[in-house]
Amino acid sequence: MEQAKIERINALAKKAKSPEGLTPEEMVERDLLRQEYIAAYRNNLVAQLENTYIVEPDGTKHKLGQKP
Repeated sequence: MEQAKIERINALAKKAKSPEGLTPEEMVERDLLRQEYIAAYRNNLVAQLENTYIVEPDGTKHKLGQKP
């Protein structure tokens, strides 16, 4: 996710905490940006886990599998 979008999420969060709050359009924008951020975070986590190997005491390696 681009740094500009993360900064916009933070700006909207700060404004939401202020006394003036968010407009309905800003709430929609915030929700869309949050969904995009969460999707990017999950994709990065999945990619990291797909490249994770477990090393056994005997030195053998095997991929971290998915739970059934």
